Amino acid sequence: MTSISDPPATVPPATVSARLRAATAVAHEQAESSPFIDDLMSGRLDVDAYAGLAQQLLFVYRALEDVGDRLAGDAVADAVRDEKLRRVPRLTADLAALGVDVDALTPSPAVAAYVSAIEATVADPARYVAHHYTRYLGDLSGGQVVAHRMRQHYGVDDAALTFYAFDIDKLKRYKDSYRDSLDALPLDADGVDRLVDEAIGAFGHNQALFADLAADRG
Repeated sequence: MTSISDPPATVPPATVSARLRAATAVAHEQAESSPFIDDLMSGRLDVDAYAGLAQQLLFVYRALEDVGDRLAGDAVADAVRDEKLRRVPRLTADLAALGVDVDALTPSPAVAAYVSAIEATVADPARYVAHHYTRYLGDLSGGQVVAHRMRQHYGVDDAALTFYAFDIDKLKRYKDSYRDSLDALPLDADGVDRLVDEAIGAFGHNQALFADLAADRG
């Protein structure tokens, strides 16, 4: 029997999207508060710092979109895949606008590990969705703030910020629909567990990416 002094039972979130949000809350906050991101968003760095971030993200999105293409036709992956989200062409154009030779780029150690983790999800679409959720939903949300701060603090031209521009009419409506798609994923309990665990790990990869960028700047 439960006594009056017993703590209330913890009820797990009812939906996949709610569970993802709850499970990644701490990792998300840690990634956003990393020293590199805090300095970049506060105006304490420079355009080169933003360019360095964009360069490393190119490898991440190449992997995301390559694996997504390979998973085309899979019911789980297709639930979130959308051509409107494709970022590699825009990121490549942004880097060209910043004067970066994309053919000369190499991934940092953290990004190489991040790419390997994404590539491994071709064998498990549930885990692929975790990386898709972590990056693209972030771009549709906090990414819009990043673009504003890059203009505000460093005068980055819109021609170098097309990565954050989406051909989507109502971003909130789209994000709500995306979460509905997560909630309707054809996954069993084990599949959802793998998705959530991979999402937590994805935020860890982003933290490592930011740490590499900070180390490169001394």
